[in-house]
Amino acid sequence: MCEKDQVRIFVVEDDPAYSKFLKYVLSLNPDFEPEFFTTGKGCIDNLHKKPCIITLDYSLPDMEGEKVLKSIREFDPDISVIIISAQEKIITAVELLKAGAFDYISKDEETKDRILNSIKNARNKTYLIREIDRLKHEITIKYEFEKSIIGSSAAIKKVFDLIEKAVKTQITVSVTGETGTGKELIAKAIHYNSNRKNKSLVAVNVAAIPKELIESELFGHEKGAFTGAAGRRIGKFEEAEGGTIFLDEIGEMDLSLQSKLLRVLQEKELTRIGGNQVIKLDVRVIVATHRNLQEEVRAGRFREDLFYRLLGLPIHLPSLRERGQDILLLAKHFCDQFAKENNLKKLSISAEAQEKLIQYSFPGNVRELKSVIELAAVMSSENVIQANDITFTTPIRDDAMLLKEMTLQEYTYRIIRMYLNKYDNNVLDVAKRLGIGKSSIYRYLKEMEPTGI
Repeated sequence: MCEKDQVRIFVVEDDPAYSKFLKYVLSLNPDFEPEFFTTGKGCIDNLHKKPCIITLDYSLPDMEGEKVLKSIREFDPDISVIIISAQEKIITAVELLKAGAFDYISKDEETKDRILNSIKNARNKTYLIREIDRLKHEITIKYEFEKSIIGSSAAIKKVFDLIEKAVKTQITVSVTGETGTGKELIAKAIHYNSNRKNKSLVAVNVAAIPKELIESELFGHEKGAFTGAAGRRIGKFEEAEGGTIFLDEIGEMDLSLQSKLLRVLQEKELTRIGGNQVIKLDVRVIVATHRNLQEEVRAGRFREDLFYRLLGLPIHLPSLRERGQDILLLAKHFCDQFAKENNLKKLSISAEAQEKLIQYSFPGNVRELKSVIELAAVMSSENVIQANDITFTTPIRDDAMLLKEMTLQEYTYRIIRMYLNKYDNNVLDVAKRLGIGKSSIYRYLKEMEPTGI
């Protein structure tokens, strides 16, 4: 153990007098937690206690210090080993330092100060290593989130922050958002960045399974449990043991099954249909729905006790129309992905096409944007997606932009662009209709027009 306040130190010394001396030296610092051993084997057999620092006598009754050092390094190379020896051979000291010893101290009148300084330096080294590992871990998490969930808007950054909180605990997570916003991606980001990442992530779409089969699908059944049960079936919860189960569209679950799910979550155990064996569970639960479960509770379609059991850490995924320029980032991502999958040259999106994407409300969210971009990529020529290559299933409403939160400058630019599209880019005509000068139109276009990507 090498926490900030307490430091576990193993002292391996067979000389009772010198061991007593080291005990006194270490007692000078209340943060030190020393444990004493008289043999190398005694030290090695207790390495599972995870000492931060080991002071090691080079000459022990059962084995040489070099052999003990090797065993310690094999167990955990981050343990700092300080060799203390009556020998003053430079060659021996150099060889031990090359073998991984943190320091080599001769037994003389200056031993006390040297040991305390060496322990202080070793502790600082351990803190530095662990801080670097922590930062690397945080960077890895952020990288993975950004790799799988594209966006830089304030709305999506809030989601990233919540995912980071989720991966540090085992709390149940409830993901809400409109259809097509990417709720399963959130479940994957949490699972694969958590300490359960080496176990299974089992996804179940509750809405896609007939209600008469959902209990068997989730909890399993024994042979002969019902007509057609020709053999034992392991349910999704058992499949997810040690890992995570993702229950998508949980709001569609039938009331009769909700009570059974609640019991499984409360007791952390289940019994297969037709069986008697109680099976203990260690499964993290993530649920998702596009419904407002509080309204479902008020309407009597969802159990209130189950709602509170599942609520856990709520993560709301914003709709695509709330994410501003993320639309263009996602569009570019889907362009690059489609070109790579189909061995095409790299595609770009013209400024006019970008503006058309930004103006659309995307009722189907990210899923719809992906389909729109893939079709546009097929329809495009010269590796550039133009505005007329983009087709929407829902017409663009003139007031669609009013649903978005923008600055007055952004609204003004959008109005100008909408009028220009409507009146064939006739700047003079648009200036008259809006009651502004042509120079104002050109200025807004220059300042706000997106560049091709």
